[in-house]
Amino acid sequence: MPSFSKEMSYSAADDDGLWPAQRRRVLDWLMTETREQRFIDNIFVDMCQKLVDAGISVARATLHFRIDNPQWRGARILWRKGMLQADLRTFEHGSEETQQYLNSPINDITTGLSEIRRHLGAASGSGPEYPLFDDLRAEGLTDYIAWPMEHTLGKRHVVSFASDRLGGFGDEEILFFKDLLPALALVSEVRLKNRLARTLLETYVGPHASEQILAGATTRGSGVTVGAAILICDLRDFTTLSDIWPRDDVIGLLNGYFDAMSEPIERHGGEILKFMGDGLLAIFPLSNPNACIDLLAAIGEAQAAMIALNETNVRSGHGALGYGIGVHVGDVMYGNIGSRKRLDFTVIGPAVNIASRLENLTKEIKRPVLLSKAFVDLADCHGGLESIGPQLLRGLGVPIDVYAFDGEIVK
Repeated sequence: MPSFSKEMSYSAADDDGLWPAQRRRVLDWLMTETREQRFIDNIFVDMCQKLVDAGISVARATLHFRIDNPQWRGARILWRKGMLQADLRTFEHGSEETQQYLNSPINDITTGLSEIRRHLGAASGSGPEYPLFDDLRAEGLTDYIAWPMEHTLGKRHVVSFASDRLGGFGDEEILFFKDLLPALALVSEVRLKNRLARTLLETYVGPHASEQILAGATTRGSGVTVGAAILICDLRDFTTLSDIWPRDDVIGLLNGYFDAMSEPIERHGGEILKFMGDGLLAIFPLSNPNACIDLLAAIGEAQAAMIALNETNVRSGHGALGYGIGVHVGDVMYGNIGSRKRLDFTVIGPAVNIASRLENLTKEIKRPVLLSKAFVDLADCHGGLESIGPQLLRGLGVPIDVYAFDGEIVK
């Protein structure tokens, strides 16, 4: 029968007989020699291997993190004896409501238990028998123990160890694990927070911009000039939609629209710099020689995604969503712009303005995607495009040639 404890002592064993020197070295290594390692999964693998080398009979170990992140609800790091790299898995929001999670020792530890111990060879008895235990027995494991791993601000995560030795873990090994937990909690919290900060920054400003910011490009006015294909997209009649439909419906429509547009852009190497109400700004750096063709491929896939989305919207009674896309190419200033206390990592320049004017032009001539001649020439894809002729854009002194794109690239 598993033991379920509401209190757990972390007092160390003081008897030198319980603390062989090689086991002390694992704790010393964890506290003093992991400072240069950025990723907790790598540290966890090294720690588990050092435990094995120190004579601890651990054959399987896991870390389970509950994460406050727009993309994920949790993450699990799994190590098995002999693995050189951990198995890292993330879990989407809602996974904590599945029966698989609710019927797990991880859920019970997260929600309050301070220890779960199971000698896997023993009879089930009257205590809960988690489905996980059958899987562990099938792997030849004999003992399982899980504890909470406390981070600051009440954050509660889980660590587990399993043995493959006949008879399972000894008392000395359990004492050693308990003494290791505070150090593991400290080391893991630092790495987890760093990773979450990076992931959150990528979510809000994009991977390249976040990399620049974390590298120190934070001075107002700092930036570089880069060549880029620029895409600006805007949803049609959003104000009317907001007036007609309830807030939650409008948010759902917006999220579906942004998914349809954003995923192809990111899949083809573009970077979304910002969402602007019901619009977005993205660039495809010309350091990629296929940037223009990749941008067109992204638009084609986005248009197909919008067709599918609108079919769903019509069936639900919301109606189809219209949109406009303007595309140009040129040099842009890419960097920090804003006030002293609020900066934006974005692009500015005449090329951005032209892309914006082209997007506005889609409203007048009723074509959803318009490309500048400069972009079309660089992409070398005149086939499959329809010339709209010279158009005078607001703010420009001379007309520019404009092309309509129907989603199919013809070289």
